[in-house]
Amino acid sequence: MSEPLLEALPDLVVLVQRDGTVMACGGGGEVGRPQDEEVVGKPLESLWPATAARVLKQLIRKAISTRSAVQGRFEAEGRPFEARVTAQSPQRALCVIRPLPVAPQEDSLEFSDERPRAQLDRRGFLKRFRESVSAAALREQQLAIAVIHVDGLVDIGQAIAGEIAERVMSLAIMRLPRLDAAGTDGEARPWWYLGQLSESLLAVVLESAEREAIEGCVAGLCASLRQPVDLGSTQFHLTPFAGVAILGQDSSSPRTLLDQARAAATEARRAGATLPRFFTDTLRLRALARLDVTRELRDAIANGDIGLRYAGRHDLRTGALVTWAGYLRWQHPLRGEIRPVEFLKVAEATGLATALSRAALASLRHDFAAHAARWDADVRVSFGPLRHHVLHKDFIEDIVHFLASGAVPAERLELRIAEKAFIARPPNDFDPLASLGVRLVIDEVGRGMASLDWLARGPIWGLQLDRAWVTAFRQDAAALKVCSAGIAVAKALRLTPIATGVDDQALCDALLALGCRQGTGDLFRSVFPQPTVEPLAVATPA
Repeated sequence: MSEPLLEALPDLVVLVQRDGTVMACGGGGEVGRPQDEEVVGKPLESLWPATAARVLKQLIRKAISTRSAVQGRFEAEGRPFEARVTAQSPQRALCVIRPLPVAPQEDSLEFSDERPRAQLDRRGFLKRFRESVSAAALREQQLAIAVIHVDGLVDIGQAIAGEIAERVMSLAIMRLPRLDAAGTDGEARPWWYLGQLSESLLAVVLESAEREAIEGCVAGLCASLRQPVDLGSTQFHLTPFAGVAILGQDSSSPRTLLDQARAAATEARRAGATLPRFFTDTLRLRALARLDVTRELRDAIANGDIGLRYAGRHDLRTGALVTWAGYLRWQHPLRGEIRPVEFLKVAEATGLATALSRAALASLRHDFAAHAARWDADVRVSFGPLRHHVLHKDFIEDIVHFLASGAVPAERLELRIAEKAFIARPPNDFDPLASLGVRLVIDEVGRGMASLDWLARGPIWGLQLDRAWVTAFRQDAAALKVCSAGIAVAKALRLTPIATGVDDQALCDALLALGCRQGTGDLFRSVFPQPTVEPLAVATPA
């Protein structure tokens, strides 16, 4: 390209050596040439501000090392620029620098700083956040993101109007304090900008990784949000909870950082914390909480506090009760009933699953002795041993010993074994139990793909469809196919098809049409009597 034509280019084109020395320069009608016209042979630092020169040199080194084109952004004298750098040889690169348009006034709330602090458009904020993460990683600078969950807006929207909630949030944002380079206490404050992710979720990006500085900045914003918002003659009160994730320490991905900050904010909200929670601390808190659950679960097993809650299984055609199906239940003396999802994974990870399953089996013995006299003679009790217990070498022996105690007759006991656990053992392993009269039901059919050979050879009485498929099959064609296939397999193998989640008559009729025979759900409203005596202490094998 001829030199006159090069000079006429609107973008600035600079040929730079690897060490940052300018070899040639042209164009720049819109960018503006460096003040000194004799630029050849001079370092970038003498022609551009230090921050801009540093970014350009990093881009040059990266382009040369990767032998590819790279892009980056920087600011100089309050103007944003974009640079595209292409490697020309192992020792030099070509830089094309062009100015970027300044964000329009209506898309941002401008403070007296040279950069906008608030980007309320969600898509614009997320784009800017991704660019900030990329630039910080390239420049090896510090960056953090805080997510602030603002409680109270949903209540305002439901009780009064959604427009009022939006107005309250807008007023709260507009009065947020301006944090200058030095705060009122003389401490340096990190530069930040703000975005709104949803009706009640704010995000703050801070150019800092110092915990004290971040905490001070975010706490100041939260303190402002807590102040009453006057709208006409009415005052509205908001309650913010903040969580923080730090680039490099927690993650290097923008999406993961945002998720981690949101998780920390959820933890702060759960604990009612007034100060921001850091994601790293949240992990420690969760680890400590799991350790507490492990200790308490071990004590609960030893003290016989693990029990079962029961759901009645009924004949879908007649509505007659056929089985009481037991599910794990932990009644904590202080926290009340704890859901299985909160302790089953802990039990599996800490080696307590087998002991937990044995404790539940002992509870079944106690419940049957207390209540069986009130049931019809053909009503069974169903027990679902945990996977680790099923795969334990002593599982069959445990059930045989349980039956030998005489508390539950074998012909009234049913074992529900998850499909994935069942196919992990040879099917003839369960023959001794079937010979005693125990029924075997394969549970969670549809979550995995059991071997038909295993199903055909095992001493199985029934197949129980997974609840997720049953509750969805009227709306989801795939779920209908899975349920139809499961019921067809059961009928082909001369097994009893069972459904869970039968909550209304229409679903019951649809299952009957497919050939299902038994089911549990809210439709039947069966209520198991509560124990009238204290649970017995359980001695669990090591």
